[in-house]
Amino acid sequence: MELRHLKYFIAAAEEENVSRAALKLHVSQPGISRQIRDLEHEIGFDLFHRTAKSLKLTAAGKVFLEEARAVLQRADDAVKNARAVSSGSGELHVGYAPSLTARFLPQALRAFQSGMPRVRVKLHDCSTEEMLANLRANKLQLALTIRVDSRILREFNFVELTRETLLLAVSPRHKLAKSRSVTLGEAIREPLVSYSRKDYPEAYKMVISLFAGSKVKPRIAEEHDSMSSLIAAIESGAGVGIVPDSLKCNAGWRLKFIPFSPALHPVIIGAYWPKKQKSAAAEQFVQCAKETSKQPSD
Repeated sequence: MELRHLKYFIAAAEEENVSRAALKLHVSQPGISRQIRDLEHEIGFDLFHRTAKSLKLTAAGKVFLEEARAVLQRADDAVKNARAVSSGSGELHVGYAPSLTARFLPQALRAFQSGMPRVRVKLHDCSTEEMLANLRANKLQLALTIRVDSRILREFNFVELTRETLLLAVSPRHKLAKSRSVTLGEAIREPLVSYSRKDYPEAYKMVISLFAGSKVKPRIAEEHDSMSSLIAAIESGAGVGIVPDSLKCNAGWRLKFIPFSPALHPVIIGAYWPKKQKSAAAEQFVQCAKETSKQPSD
């Protein structure tokens, strides 16, 4: 089976007519008919119901059509990626969570651009759910975010980059602001500000799961769909937040960060990419991110 067999089959399936498919591909009608027959003979089943004037896909043909399109798309992507590596140029689309990657992303970008200066990195600030959807749609090549449900790992490859300590973030005017440490029991008595369960389900579930053994239910006062609004809400005194240590890079003096005693399990941050679809540029970016995430930030 060769790629041309798939191209001829796809054209015939879309046009539902061999003559129109031949015109579309600028080849002879007998040539397309012969190639499709050869393909059916090789795979051992019919792809079309044939009439004098048209072709209709069989049930098996419909399934094969989707797979054939995917194979051609992967082949096209492979050529583009190889061409980019050959020329040392191209684009790399990376999704990222600002509050989780602030410590290492600037350093990773500098290291990557030093090694592959002609590859343009385009960053996309979006929620974890959006990142995964864009990976599926081939709109992103990489996603840098929190480690999500293990079921997702069946669909994507994942490599751990770093781990973030969880802290309690409060307004500088909050009664706990001068505390040297805080317990979960103290935190649960405060109204909590969290990321939206719709846009950031893993971050939301992580916060809720911390209190799984408590008799007191956490009270979520507000949910936010962005880091900036989360910081603003905590700063205003709307509630406290349980956040990764890296949020300090974004919040600065606006919030006070208090360690938990005993310390909570850290959050795992890593890179996702579609199985069997990581380009050389993406490979290099992940390597830069792994190296710089272990270094102290500037």
